[in-house]
Amino acid sequence: MSATSLLLALAALNGLMAVGFGAFGAHGLADAQARAWVETGAQFQLPHAAALLALVALGGGKPMRPLMAAGGWALGLGSLAFAGALYALALGLPRGLAAVAPLGGTAMMLGWLALLFTVIRKS
Repeated sequence: MSATSLLLALAALNGLMAVGFGAFGAHGLADAQARAWVETGAQFQLPHAAALLALVALGGGKPMRPLMAAGGWALGLGSLAFAGALYALALGLPRGLAAVAPLGGTAMMLGWLALLFTVIRKS
């Protein structure tokens, strides 16, 4: 499987999780704090899934430049880690998993920074 296909699959996984957990949070969680965690996770995860899809589409099926690919991986894995940590909290898993959320958020920011540098270098 190519790197582009893997990034596309990662975007799809992020979108699936955001919609699924968002619906679960809205309809299946009674606890207000758990709902808030799920809402925040989905609120961040879904647009990052869309951004990753756009990034793959911009590549037109050609191999991505290394910095652009790194940015894509950081966006996709970062949103997975950030939202996943919040979903884990909402499901009652150990609170220590909350430490993963800032790592995911940092990865998302690095992904956007990599894309910014890609654009600046290309201009």
